[in-house]
Amino acid sequence: MSAPSVAKRTDEALHPPGQVERLPRHVAIIMDGNRRWARREGVPEVQGHAAGVEAIRPIVEHAAAIGIEVLTIYAFSRENWQRSSHEVEALIALLDATIRDETPRLVDEGVQVRLAGRLDELPPETRASIEQAILATAGGGRMVLNVAFNYSSRTEIVDAVRAFVDDGNSLVELDEEALGSYLYTADLPDPDLLIRTGGDQRISNFLLWQAAYAELYFCDRFWPDFGPADLDAAIAEFARRARRFGR
Repeated sequence: MSAPSVAKRTDEALHPPGQVERLPRHVAIIMDGNRRWARREGVPEVQGHAAGVEAIRPIVEHAAAIGIEVLTIYAFSRENWQRSSHEVEALIALLDATIRDETPRLVDEGVQVRLAGRLDELPPETRASIEQAILATAGGGRMVLNVAFNYSSRTEIVDAVRAFVDDGNSLVELDEEALGSYLYTADLPDPDLLIRTGGDQRISNFLLWQAAYAELYFCDRFWPDFGPADLDAAIAEFARRARRFGR
């Protein structure tokens, strides 16, 4: 199923009246800084993660409202399993509850949920919540919310090559187009804008293949503090850049 086509809109907050904005079709976000936010606020780290989960909703709503076609959020990486069992269990529980609680709202708003990651490695109840959300929102045509959950870009590329071979193809036939068709994001446009919050300037094994020509935007604000105005600022910066794609 292809990503929904959403008409581009004029946003006077970003551009002068009469000037058509240059919106990215696909925005990807590395939501970083929850634990540092918690330390700054003097609260347990799990409260930082809870605040980070709460910050997702206004960004999803705003992205859909301004005409973003695809929003990919980095919710949980395969590397995150290396954290303490207490933190991992709390984070999985938060994300699981959020998926269940937000699914009806996403259905009402026409947002289609996708998953990028190894679903089979997740706890059964979490897997069931994700599958239910994907099924319930399948008809959403306003925006795709692509959740990178138990995700690793290197794992994704390995999975794509394995699937290509398992389908009876020879590696001699493997090229960029063929590999791309086996990625988790096969039928979605590549990200135009990749945002990372929290001040670090790296992409941390996120969409390595897909982000080859994405514009990178690094923000010092911790994720729980990142709001619609910050997303607007990132998009405004994107609109000012010249994208040449090697030409």
